[in-house]
Amino acid sequence: MNPDALRGHMDALLLSVLEDEPLHGYAIIEALQERSGGVLSVPTGTVYPALRRLERIGYLSSEWATVGGRKRRTYRLTESGRKQLQGERSAWREFSTVIGSVLRAESAALG
Repeated sequence: MNPDALRGHMDALLLSVLEDEPLHGYAIIEALQERSGGVLSVPTGTVYPALRRLERIGYLSSEWATVGGRKRRTYRLTESGRKQLQGERSAWREFSTVIGSVLRAESAALG
């Protein structure tokens, strides 16, 4: 998948992956790959700065935990992050509906 296609959507993807349970950074990357059927391969250089930014603005909290014998920073969605995720989902539905309408109209006109 074209990395430019993710621009503007990374926050929603990260918040969504953390909705059900706290995860450490590498597990977040694995969850993105798994949920996308292996299509999304997001580099750590994209994920970690985004996680730190989301934590700074209060959508995530983090703590150090030992996972598999290793110390890892584990991220958790905050209440503010849950509200933001709802807003992101609403915006995505609107965006995808509009873009879908345009693309269907073009294909119908060509058909």
